Amino acid sequence: MAGSGELARHWQYTELPGVDLLRARYISKTFVRHTHEHFVIAAIADGVDVFQHGGGEVSAGAGALALVNPDTPHTGRAGVPEGWRYAAVYPSPEVVAAIAAETTSIRGTPGFASPVLDDPYTVGLVHQVLRAADEGNALAADTLLRVAVTRLLRLNGGSLPQRAVPTAGGRVAARARAVLEERMVDPPTLEKLAGDLGTSPFALLRAFRGAYGMPPHTWLTDARVRRARRLLDAGTAPAEAAVAVGFTDQPHLNRHFARIVGVPPGAYQRERKNVQDAGPRPLLPSDRWQNGSLQKTSTPEREENRTPTPAESRTPPSYGTPSESGSP
Repeated sequence: MAGSGELARHWQYTELPGVDLLRARYISKTFVRHTHEHFVIAAIADGVDVFQHGGGEVSAGAGALALVNPDTPHTGRAGVPEGWRYAAVYPSPEVVAAIAAETTSIRGTPGFASPVLDDPYTVGLVHQVLRAADEGNALAADTLLRVAVTRLLRLNGGSLPQRAVPTAGGRVAARARAVLEERMVDPPTLEKLAGDLGTSPFALLRAFRGAYGMPPHTWLTDARVRRARRLLDAGTAPAEAAVAVGFTDQPHLNRHFARIVGVPPGAYQRERKNVQDAGPRPLLPSDRWQNGSLQKTSTPEREENRTPTPAESRTPPSYGTPSESGSP
């Protein structure tokens, strides 16, 4: 069965504000072209992750990191039959900027220069962040996250380019985007949108793709999922969120949400609710992964300069929710 054995958990840890966390094992799953408001720092434990980024495809295997800057269109799929397993942290631009200002000489808006970095030590750090969050070890989780982000910025960081002055096509694309944001529930046809903006459908397609890396209909789906996430975070039921952002019904939201976020909306919202609930969280299945996994979290003063052990390079993730399961 397609997707059999695929598991994922997407959650937040209260003591790491502005950061999302993900553990996943995917085999046949594909992520459609989409963007994130936060940075993506994905540490590959096993297998190969292939994703479109910029003008072509790149791949990240075990011991490497897939790195995506905010609002950068990308996809995702397995590069080998067995799929890929990984842990990921999604720090907000504000979190990364604060770390960069304190620990690096980067000026301007910090970001990653290359979408793939072969660095088993930082892969181990990312897995340790998630493990510390699982165990409720706030000091370790916060420390390790800062060490990991600092190391990545020093190895593969720089200032993101300033936005160029928009061309005529860029201005048309921006106006089209504003219309789609305002009319998310009942968007116009491409022909109607282009006509209202005084251009032709194909000219608008070219301008929009050039400005945002995807055609208007793909951008709209991505924007709907983003808005649905905010509604789910605020406690809106998945079925209500689906209609509020323009999807036909909850199954329609489920399908697109899972292809962008990696888990269905019901599972996503349950993890958000767990963050608010008092009391300790039960132990996760990570205890099954003892061979080769880290037994404790260490935070030496100069972690970024130490050579990783084999165990740190191969820390396997634990998993939670079946990635293709339905949403209640």
